[in-house]
Amino acid sequence: MPQAAIAFDSVFFSRQGRPILQNVSFAVPEGETLALVGRSGAGKSTVLKLTNRLLEADTGAITVDGRDTRQWDRYDLRRHAGYVLQEIGLFPHLTAGENAAIVPRLLGWPDERMRARVDELLTLVGLPPADFRERWPDELSGGQRQRVGIARALAADPPVLLMDEPFGSLDPITRADLRNEFKAIQSRLHKTVVIVTHDMGEAFALGNQVGVLDGGTLVAYDTAEAVARSSDPHVRRLIDSGGARA
Repeated sequence: MPQAAIAFDSVFFSRQGRPILQNVSFAVPEGETLALVGRSGAGKSTVLKLTNRLLEADTGAITVDGRDTRQWDRYDLRRHAGYVLQEIGLFPHLTAGENAAIVPRLLGWPDERMRARVDELLTLVGLPPADFRERWPDELSGGQRQRVGIARALAADPPVLLMDEPFGSLDPITRADLRNEFKAIQSRLHKTVVIVTHDMGEAFALGNQVGVLDGGTLVAYDTAEAVARSSDPHVRRLIDSGGARA
């Protein structure tokens, strides 16, 4: 079995006295994809933010590549884990290529290496560099902006990728296309991925493992096939509703 690239061990997290995560434990093997699914407010995004130390757990341990996250330098940890947001967050005053190059530029890469990496990644996400490198964000469709966001997260070749509802704001056809492109990219790169979604179908399509959060508690964690057979009422409600957003 591959070693766990990300592991939560009895993690509790609260905000202003309100519990957000309660006794959450799981392990994501290196190179696999965990899809976390649940209703709004279930604690899914909190898991991502605890993984890269945007938040700190109250109790319990979180490890990334075998090191407790509290032993990581915060910025080294965040460079180790690319982050893709639903809102994408491209800088409007930077071109697509410049947005994709933000982390390599911060790391001081030479211009030639940085340009080659940007062109490689734009090609990987289906945006021919000659056509898209110099475009401004407002010249791109939602799907194209999301592709640039994925390229930006991959720019420094992080072994871990955290994805927070990356396709949630897209129309159904674009969303399906990007799911398929993500699966193709993952089959080539074998990153360790945690992807958050409201959509159970999306979780089943993308995850080697599927975790279901309900009210801050991990009520299911297994292969997609096993979770699909779960009799837990919280899981059944998501499956029977088609995983529609709450």
